[in-house]
Amino acid sequence: MNLHLDETLGAHYKSKTQKIRVMSENWVGKNMFCPCCGNPHICGLKNNEPVADMKCNCCGEIFELKSKEGRIGNRINDGAYATMMERITSITNPALFVMQYSKDYNVTDLTLIPKFFFAPHIIEKRKPLAPTARRAGWTGCNILYYKIPQQGKIRIIENGILKSADEVVQHYEQIKKLETQNITSRSWLLDVLNCVNRIETDEFSLQDVYAYGEALQEKHRNNHNIEAKIRQQLQFLRDKGFIVFLGRGHYRKQL
Repeated sequence: MNLHLDETLGAHYKSKTQKIRVMSENWVGKNMFCPCCGNPHICGLKNNEPVADMKCNCCGEIFELKSKEGRIGNRINDGAYATMMERITSITNPALFVMQYSKDYNVTDLTLIPKFFFAPHIIEKRKPLAPTARRAGWTGCNILYYKIPQQGKIRIIENGILKSADEVVQHYEQIKKLETQNITSRSWLLDVLNCVNRIETDEFSLQDVYAYGEALQEKHRNNHNIEAKIRQQLQFLRDKGFIVFLGRGHYRKQL
């Protein structure tokens, strides 16, 4: 696979953002298989399609693509806040490709974030544009990349090395066990999964997760039985094979 972005495609654009958008979307369309079903090609959508850039014509999955030179960091700039919030709380929200490229325009990393790993608390509202701006009052958003659990970051290219389609699709199928359409349930699941991930040891206790109760209460103020909710989410993770129950309030991380 040629990991170099076609620089000639951006020659007619003055904005670097526009150049990279055209170059990166072209590269994905020419080189990328669908990480959800393994279809050898995915295709682009019409320009200015809200929150989506491309689609797999085999499984119907839609994708947004975000690209950045070098390290991704904690936040990814995205489009209109209202549009993003409307989409992620619907059944039509896209999955996200996160591309990293080098100064000489070689793709170094490509990661898929499945659509069911997005919840409102992962989207940060930016300040509206000033009254003097051309789009005065327009409000954008950031994707809080650091709040997405590690299980939801499927590596397709890592340090310039492409993983096989079979390996990526198998990973996606494992992660898809966590899919839930209910946005409240999804938020709780991602929050508890992040708590489990923060525990440094592979084996942990119920009390270790209860230690995050205050932080979870701050996020979910309408819930008045945090510990019961934690147990519910741990049971879900156990049933889906992500943790193993060892007995007497102890667990082991599985995936």
